[in-house]
Amino acid sequence: MQDCAELAPVFEVFPLRFHFVAQEAIRFPAGKPANVLRGGFGLTFRRLVCIPECPGAETCTLRSSCAYARAFEPRTGANGPSGLADAPRPFVFRARHLDSVLLNPGQPFHFDFHLFDVEQPPFAQLIEVFAELGREGMGPRRGKADLVGAYVLDAAGCPRAPLLVSGDATRELALSPVVLPLRPATNSLSRITVHFVTPTELKTAGGLASRPDFPILFSRIRDRISTLKAIYGRGPLKIDFQAMAKRAESVVMVHSDLRHIRIERCSSRTGQAHPLGGFTGTVEYEGELAEFLPYLQAARWTGVGRQTVWGKGEIAVPA
Repeated sequence: MQDCAELAPVFEVFPLRFHFVAQEAIRFPAGKPANVLRGGFGLTFRRLVCIPECPGAETCTLRSSCAYARAFEPRTGANGPSGLADAPRPFVFRARHLDSVLLNPGQPFHFDFHLFDVEQPPFAQLIEVFAELGREGMGPRRGKADLVGAYVLDAAGCPRAPLLVSGDATRELALSPVVLPLRPATNSLSRITVHFVTPTELKTAGGLASRPDFPILFSRIRDRISTLKAIYGRGPLKIDFQAMAKRAESVVMVHSDLRHIRIERCSSRTGQAHPLGGFTGTVEYEGELAEFLPYLQAARWTGVGRQTVWGKGEIAVPA
């Protein structure tokens, strides 16, 4: 008899929202809000969590119990996918609504943080780190802000349970992740439009794909979901990878309205410039799509492709 998990695979995520009030002017540069937040988050996280004499997460003897190492320099471990050189980090930022925004003192704002570590969710550390990041300042000019609230969201993106209200942390009781079923849609589906909301780059055998043909898009989504589940959840996907990949080949792109975006980030640590661009826009696909729809919808939370942790690869599909 097949295991129930094999019959009805799911993906789990903690969608979190952090609310702030600006105490000084804060500017988020065009195309880079998530990148700016991720950079400050990483530096602050390490400073608060790691011991001063830490030689680096790779060689630190305490890495097995270190929340920073698990979030920022994860290893695949014995239960992770074989052959994976770099494990994905267990989070992505969602902050495109702050693109090119200038916040004045007293103005409220928020960003979302999708956490995939459902086995060891570091809620207390996240509140501490984001509160400190606000005190240190955000954006190129380090404008200060107060963390005033934090919530777990539901599948519709609405606040479901508080982590922090009016600056006071709540007890982490009965917090459960959003559970996204990956079983095929019950209704027949032959056409779908995928919106590539933020710049997206998809790896393929020859390097980077020039366009998001469906077999490439689906394989990248499927592999990302399975890897995140294997490392941070309750085990990898129990599906027939090859059979699904074969069926994905019958789905074709029938229309596209894409444009390529060129953006660069400059590392504050090394001074090197790194590209953050990719394609955005819409693509229509035709074929037998019912079994693929839940994976496309799950990718709304995970992102797909390169540099998702910086907010790239966000997609949207019909509910």
